[in-house]
Amino acid sequence: MLIFRRSLSTASTFQNILVSRPRSSVALLTLNRPKQLNALSTPLFHELNQALVQANDDKDISAVVLTGSEKAFAGPSSSPVTGYIMTFTTFTAGADIKEMQSKTFADVYSNDFLASWTAMRAIRKPIIAACVLPYLSPQVSDPTSSFINATVSAVQLIVLPENQPLPSSGPLTFSRCDIILASPTAKFGLPEITLGVIPGGGGTQRLAGIVGKSRAMELVLTGRQFDADEAERWGVVSRVVRTEKKDGDEHLPVVQEALDMASKIAGFGQLATQAAKEAVNAALDLPLSEGLRLERRIFHSLFATNDQKEGMSAFAEKRKPTFTNS
Repeated sequence: MLIFRRSLSTASTFQNILVSRPRSSVALLTLNRPKQLNALSTPLFHELNQALVQANDDKDISAVVLTGSEKAFAGPSSSPVTGYIMTFTTFTAGADIKEMQSKTFADVYSNDFLASWTAMRAIRKPIIAACVLPYLSPQVSDPTSSFINATVSAVQLIVLPENQPLPSSGPLTFSRCDIILASPTAKFGLPEITLGVIPGGGGTQRLAGIVGKSRAMELVLTGRQFDADEAERWGVVSRVVRTEKKDGDEHLPVVQEALDMASKIAGFGQLATQAAKEAVNAALDLPLSEGLRLERRIFHSLFATNDQKEGMSAFAEKRKPTFTNS
């Protein structure tokens, strides 16, 4: 696996994430707080935002994959998750509640708390989330004393282990990821209501547009979990990756699928992929008439690029195009 040596900082630069380039033109950003089960914190997001900006500015990078570390971890008594042995990947343990619990209104309002957690909306290159649920082996008599979850992008959703309660939550993680892939064991939910708060990073706003008002109300007001099949059926995730990991595979299947997809995207011209992302995202905010107008103008603008000439010439000549991102 190649580590970035140029525009994107090396993994050693960061304390909470790993940065690598496992494929040509693809950046892999891995959350790496194993002792905290990748719990999300402000320092983690500052590093993640920095790495995303660097990848965005790196001309050699065309797509980004986000996932969690694959380190096994047995939770000691001092850990936020006690009595479980993690034997699989943890995407993230959700929000770091210890960071939040003592904050006051003045703290969160004056510092615009959670604003940095949604900064990736400004990233123009495609971002794919590979959400993998850990397998947990309970080691305590009272499972409610512990929890683990993994937050999946798009609409402030918390991925939870099967049959586990919701004693805590994690706020919006990757609200602006463009494609979300999930493992078949994933459970989702918005459990903020159980903490006396509401989703604060976009969950109430985006979920209704995906699953409809009535279902969004049910999920937000009850904190009900839903499984990967429901998430796929409702359009919350793009796809559930159901293949099993084979001996010798470097990555878990959902991460492998995300990297394959990122490689395919990276094979196209960056101008076109970034323009496509801009147009689709605009559909979430603009009236249809304005969205259609914007789409048409972006389509027109691409006729000023060398990649449009190359792509259409290659099609006519029945050869593979060679895009130059110009």
